[in-house]
Amino acid sequence: MERKLFTALQGENAERLNDSLSQQGFRRSQNVLYRPSCAECSACLSARIDVAAFSPSKSQKRTLRRNADLDRQATSPWATEDQYALFRSYLDARHAHGGMADMDVFEFASMVEETPIRSRVVEYTDIITKDLMAVGLTDVLQDGLSMVYSFYAPDEPNRSLGTYMILDHIEIARQNGLPYVYLGYWVPGSKKMGYKAKFSGLEVYAGGEWRKMTDPDTYGADTHPLSTDPIAEQVANIQLPDRVPPSKA
Repeated sequence: MERKLFTALQGENAERLNDSLSQQGFRRSQNVLYRPSCAECSACLSARIDVAAFSPSKSQKRTLRRNADLDRQATSPWATEDQYALFRSYLDARHAHGGMADMDVFEFASMVEETPIRSRVVEYTDIITKDLMAVGLTDVLQDGLSMVYSFYAPDEPNRSLGTYMILDHIEIARQNGLPYVYLGYWVPGSKKMGYKAKFSGLEVYAGGEWRKMTDPDTYGADTHPLSTDPIAEQVANIQLPDRVPPSKA
């Protein structure tokens, strides 16, 4: 059974909490931070790219060239009808039976707009047709960019838009002096998540620390009863940021 550790993300210390827990394998969903904590499995590993250690492969360079006709625009987290139309097309084609398949326009707006921290919507538009091709909901952290959720035109498989957005976020992070791009979770052996292991400079959070990914095949899905620490021990090991005292009027 799937199980998660989670905490509310709110108040004046929200950004500091998000920064700290993101460095410990947590992810944000609206105003909640969570980390998988299944009783008999520790397969879900938080993944990030070390920007300084990244070098594009030949295939990734081709992906960059194929998408040179896209214009990037970063805006405040505000949902639009065009975004939702693209989101629906993406879900219907790629995740028709997933947990988000029934999300309506109001729930979509909540996903985009309910953020207590510094977030951006990154849109990619065809410079000729002006068609919206891809969208990324991205958090700006103290040490990097966190790609919270991405979706793109499902009828353009040759563009490899999912890979392209990661490549472009690496470049955004590089330009802004941010050391990491957080990708969410990677599961060993998962075909849907296999693309993440193709990025050089990849690190995964395992055993309470970030480790450089050398060979994806060396990672297995731990499923024995002792593969996960008890909940109380996990909570005790979480490092929280020091609270900033309220300013005096």
